[in-house]
Amino acid sequence: MVRILKALLVLLIGLHALFYALQNIANFEAARSGVTYVLSMADHQSYPNTLFFRVSNPALQLAAVITVFALEFAIGFFGIKGSWDLFRARGASAAEFATAKKAGIIAAGLALLVWFGVFMTWGGAFFQMWQTEIGDGSLTGSFRFAAISAIIILYVCNTDD
Repeated sequence: MVRILKALLVLLIGLHALFYALQNIANFEAARSGVTYVLSMADHQSYPNTLFFRVSNPALQLAAVITVFALEFAIGFFGIKGSWDLFRARGASAAEFATAKKAGIIAAGLALLVWFGVFMTWGGAFFQMWQTEIGDGSLTGSFRFAAISAIIILYVCNTDD
């Protein structure tokens, strides 16, 4: 039962990211506008100055949007593949099941990199997205996703012994 649960949790990581990627594509202009707004550091009142830089170049802003979409699709792919691999190996030896964890661990690791690394570190700390309502909403959500991904990667990495 524990092995099936691990497969299902990895599947949920993949579906979670895939749903976000597809919703972002369905709402491309809104997604692009939100990322552009965060990167421009517009409307920052609490900390109006930055030691770093703002991104106002439309090509770089679009590259950031596409990067987020691509990472979400990658998490979706590895999560679904990882879940399938784990499900297929559910009756296998501990060593074979551990080997089947690879794609699922990649999915959870990428999820941490996206929601902790990209959103919380770059968006939250570097671009100070917490200063605006749009940015803060994304930052709050990214914390939840990063925390859940961290718990799942720890659980999946836990061995049968």
